[in-house]
Amino acid sequence: MDKRILGRDLQVSSIGLGCMGMSHAYGAPADKKEMTELLAKAVDIGYTFFDTAEVYGTPEHPHDNEELVGKALKPYRNHVVLATKFGIHFDMDAEEVNKPLIPDSRPETIRKSVETSLKRLQTDHIDLYYQHRPDPQIPVEEVAGVMSELIAEGKITHWGLSEADEDMICRAHRICPVTAIQNRYSMMARWHTKLFPILEELNIGFVAFSPLANGFLSARYNKDSVFEAGTDYRSVMPQFTEEGMKKNGTLLALLHQIAEEKQATPAQISLAWMMTKRPYIVPIPGTRRTDRLYENAGAAEVVLQPEEMASIDGALNHMEMSEVFGGSRISQKN
Repeated sequence: MDKRILGRDLQVSSIGLGCMGMSHAYGAPADKKEMTELLAKAVDIGYTFFDTAEVYGTPEHPHDNEELVGKALKPYRNHVVLATKFGIHFDMDAEEVNKPLIPDSRPETIRKSVETSLKRLQTDHIDLYYQHRPDPQIPVEEVAGVMSELIAEGKITHWGLSEADEDMICRAHRICPVTAIQNRYSMMARWHTKLFPILEELNIGFVAFSPLANGFLSARYNKDSVFEAGTDYRSVMPQFTEEGMKKNGTLLALLHQIAEEKQATPAQISLAWMMTKRPYIVPIPGTRRTDRLYENAGAAEVVLQPEEMASIDGALNHMEMSEVFGGSRISQKN
């Protein structure tokens, strides 16, 4: 697989692997042995960029994903880039399927988080360490100061911000250069395109999470698709409702049309579209299936010409779409 550069010097595969869904938010956790084999297969295919977080797990095993990723990728540690995140925990008292997030980026919390993540990932350093969500109680300059210290100590080599806006990016970057932001981005969630100019000015990469709108843009679901109640976030996402399916019919038809023309799949077109947008955009679709692993990797081979991109963007700007899941709400708890 081709490589891309995030920030000044962090080289990653042009498509990364989001590991969250193996343990969290997409139904009961997948079989550990199968996921270990899947992660090994990803390395074999050419993925070098793997994304997790300390909170991806279940109430019974809250750090399940970091443990899985750390153990599975330990044999390949010198050949892969590990990204993980700090700064939130879930409000488990809430009734929502997708539990609200409670930010906590106090320096002492960050210090504890990095040590426990290093142990779970079975490594002596984290390649890319993100603040998972902004903490309204802690200035981002203070967070950036801690990141600078962790880099000096060799515990992390690069850092980033997730769901950050321009003001936060600039303030953080002045204290400790930011390598990447990780924000939601897809054909259905394009509001962060306004950040492109500042990312280019500061030489910061864009890691796109939910690049397929939680799988919707793979065009493999319909109104009869069933998602596990209580553990699968898709069961409450607007794009997967019957009404959402109807509203998004034109979008799905467009994806099928372009996919047929390019001898590709709708998922590959969706990923190729964003990768063509900017050379510093790296999508991190997730999967539990080997065939999807290959399919997503194949998006790197799809070429969209400028006139094709202009046509797609024009269509996206003028078609009806449903709302798309925009993330769990932030709790007001301290």
